[in-house]
Amino acid sequence: MRRLAAALLTLFLAVALAAAEGSGPKILIVGGGSSHDFGKFFNLADVATLKEKLSADVTYTDKVAEILPHLKTIDLLYLSNNQPMVDPELRKGIFEFADAGKGLLLVHPALWYNWGDWKEYNSVLVGGGSRGHDKIQEFEVTIDKPDHPLMAGIKNFKVTDELYYYIPDEKATPIEVLASAKSPITGKVFPTVFIVKHPKARIVGFTLGHDGRAHDLPEYKTILANAAKWCSGK
Repeated sequence: MRRLAAALLTLFLAVALAAAEGSGPKILIVGGGSSHDFGKFFNLADVATLKEKLSADVTYTDKVAEILPHLKTIDLLYLSNNQPMVDPELRKGIFEFADAGKGLLLVHPALWYNWGDWKEYNSVLVGGGSRGHDKIQEFEVTIDKPDHPLMAGIKNFKVTDELYYYIPDEKATPIEVLASAKSPITGKVFPTVFIVKHPKARIVGFTLGHDGRAHDLPEYKTILANAAKWCSGK
């Protein structure tokens, strides 16, 4: 009887664990391009963070042709890529995904002005963009909206990273800044975490993330998880 009870308990725990895994939002992370180790940080590190903190069902790809089929089933599209997305159907699909009220999380490289032939990406989904950054160095991130769910569990913190010169475009979709950082070089202040106030989608921009000095930071992991949860509506 004891052996049977132990076997049943083991089976129950295995079933419960399987049910818990992937019980969070369905997320597609898209990487690929230049100047970053996408596989190490946006894939391995961030996938592990989202699975641990949200029990998320996370898929990573650096093949942009794989994005379109996933848009039918995911809750959140996480773009970190700076490689081209030239397929007109893919571009249309991403905008339709946003118009359907889904979530987009745009991190580090995806906040650049990457595509001169797709200005709508920056104007509608990013609310602006970056064309430069400080050299990698330590700077402080200031929490401007501590009561927002994205900032839950976060206080001002220091990080060693590229400080992106993200500048909102007055003619683009407006943004709400949740956290910001002052350049140690110029003294100028730039958004670090912000919401793009798209009329239907939930969109978050997160400028940190060049390498492991950001991705391994507890504050980065918490903001990433908070943003993924908020964007996906979970």
